[in-house]
Amino acid sequence: MHGEAHIEGAPASPSDRAPAPTLDVEWCGRVPYARALALQEETRLARTRGEIGDRLLLLEHPAVVTLGRSHHESNLLLDREAYAERGIELFEAARGGDVTYHAPGQLVGYLVVDLDARGERDLHLHVRRIEGALMSALAGLGVETKRVEGRSGVFVDGVDGPPDRKLASIGVGVKRWVTWHGFALNVTTDLEGFDVIVPCGLGDVEMTSVARETGRPALGLDAAVREAVADAFRATFAGEGATK
Repeated sequence: MHGEAHIEGAPASPSDRAPAPTLDVEWCGRVPYARALALQEETRLARTRGEIGDRLLLLEHPAVVTLGRSHHESNLLLDREAYAERGIELFEAARGGDVTYHAPGQLVGYLVVDLDARGERDLHLHVRRIEGALMSALAGLGVETKRVEGRSGVFVDGVDGPPDRKLASIGVGVKRWVTWHGFALNVTTDLEGFDVIVPCGLGDVEMTSVARETGRPALGLDAAVREAVADAFRATFAGEGATK
């Protein structure tokens, strides 16, 4: 995922929407990418109709490379057939940004939020809030993170200066001011998987993970990060507790 956004469609009438004072968080387990797309669409449509409130779907994917609307083919470092040979799916994604890699051990969050119902038709603010929630969760886990000017996502300082290391990627879309897609946070991910792409088209950035940055054993880390992220997103997006 990359931080560019894609906006689609005209806004619906605010009277058609339910208030969004809370954020429901759902852990979906390991979900193939095609099924996750369908689940997002079902959730987005239900939110647009006002049948549900805002929701964060947390899950992980089998190995897959997704291509954002502004992706460059040169950022795929293998022939398309070679990905299949390695058991890595390729999918076009209706989000902003370039190419990214998902695999087990990576916490993916699909955030379905009605920005119109919140009176916040500002997709850039939405991305900043996603960054802030992730940074808050990681701070609680002992990882000092930062933003990088002109690039979305969550970063940590390089070991001996640049290049920065990237912990989380963000790519969002919005239809009728209801968001979908979201973030990918490397927790216990095998980082060698990123060798098959130029992540987010950023050739000067090294990918990293929570396990690498904390030196913690992988056992139990995924669940601990998932809980921290869920709490941080509730605090950031749940009504009066929302922060910028």
